[in-house]
Amino acid sequence: VQLQASGGGLVQAGESLRLSCASSGLTLDRVAVVWFRQAPGKEREGVSCVGTYITRYEDSVQGRFTASRNSAKNTVYLQMNGLKPEDTAVYYCAADPVFTNCGTDWAITPYVNWGQGTLVTVSS
Repeated sequence: VQLQASGGGLVQAGESLRLSCASSGLTLDRVAVVWFRQAPGKEREGVSCVGTYITRYEDSVQGRFTASRNSAKNTVYLQMNGLKPEDTAVYYCAADPVFTNCGTDWAITPYVNWGQGTLVTVSS
């Protein structure tokens, strides 16, 4: 299984980016796909989890970020609008064939498969 995250870049505050998480070897429609981020000097945190029937978001991105799936491309997206400097981080996608949905512990679940990360930098 390989996950590949892409779409990061440098933007100004208030602008948007769309991250992609493409998979080979794992059908993303059947599992929960989670976006994490890690800012310099900070611990990794969960950003969003899109499951087979529920999607969850971390409080600080609720209403600004939207996770979605493209089944035909076996890809999950994270649309990030209204970006803020505090959103600056390396973003990773993760999934695991065992976890099909986003429980309340989605941000601390030990997912097996991880993408390589894509850097998002938001300037003020």
